[in-house]
This record gives sequence, structure tokens and C-alpha cells, in this order.
Amino acid sequence: MNAAVRTLVAALLGALALAAAALPATLPAAALDAAPALRPLGSGEMRWLGFRLYDAQLWVSGTAYQPDQPHALALRYHRGISAARLVDTSVDEMRRLGAADEAQLLRWRAALQQAFPDVAAEEVIVGLHLPGGGAAFWHQGRLTARIDDAEFARLFFAIWLDPRTREPGLRARLLGAGAAR
Repeated sequence: MNAAVRTLVAALLGALALAAAALPATLPAAALDAAPALRPLGSGEMRWLGFRLYDAQLWVSGTAYQPDQPHALALRYHRGISAARLVDTSVDEMRRLGAADEAQLLRWRAALQQAFPDVAAEEVIVGLHLPGGGAAFWHQGRLTARIDDAEFARLFFAIWLDPRTREPGLRARLLGAGAAR
């Protein structure tokens, strides 16, 4: 193997190691207890105005994403973000994706305020969607909220997984299309 090929192979292996280290190797034990068949499907990064915000990883129950099967989304943040910003952005996106009832959005806002603390760089939030049942959230492996509302869970996970997402490239990578960035 010539020096150029060895350098390229080393660079690729290093990039793969960094990508693997950026996301959780496993989900919280309670998430796996609730949905033991979960396995990683795809991953990608979220950028805004060129700034890397978080890496995302989708875990599914089978070999592909199926909205009616349990799935989890793990987000590892690369910068600090306030709980208020996480909640506001989530509610705004849920509204954009079809939640029209403002009273319902107010209830969901209160639930998200329990689910989301301020996050610091390298901290992880995991959301578990149990279709027909609701969602549960963990921050750094600690359960922060269970939201027993199937419509809330459907719209919350739609932020990333609905074809109308604001980030179709990230959605494609989460669903296993293309390499993680």
C-alpha cells in the first residue's frame, strides 16, 4: 500500500471514530426496557448558519423507520442551548407541522418545560416515541418527563422525521440514506 493510500485510510478511519464517538453507544436502560428491539439506523448533524448545533441518531425497532413502531432520537449538543429555546423551537415546529389548537400547544409547552433542561456542550437528550402511547425524555441518562399523549409524540418526532421537516438532508441521514456527516 503506498503512502497516499495509507494516509487516506487513516483519515477515513479517524473520521469514522470521531463520528461514532459523537453519538451515544446505547440508550438509557429504561428506554431499552420499554422498547428492547431498538437499534441505531442513521445519524447526521444539524447546522444552523454554519454552526454545528447537535448530532442526531435515530434508533428503530426493525430494519427501517416505521412511524407506527417504537423509535428513539438521541441528540448530542455541541453548544449550550437554553431550555426556553429548546421548548420554543419545538412548539413552533409542532405548530408548523399541524398542531392548530393553541390551548393544546400551551399544555405541550408546559410538558416540554419539564422534559428539557438547559443543555451544555456534549450533553445528550434522548426522546423515545411509543406510538399510540406517548413519549419519554432523558437528559444525560436521567428521566426528565413522560408525556402520555399520542398526538404530542407524533408531532414532536415529526420535527425530524416528517417529509415536511425543515431539514430534509438530516432526515435522509437519520433514515439511513447516505453517510452521516
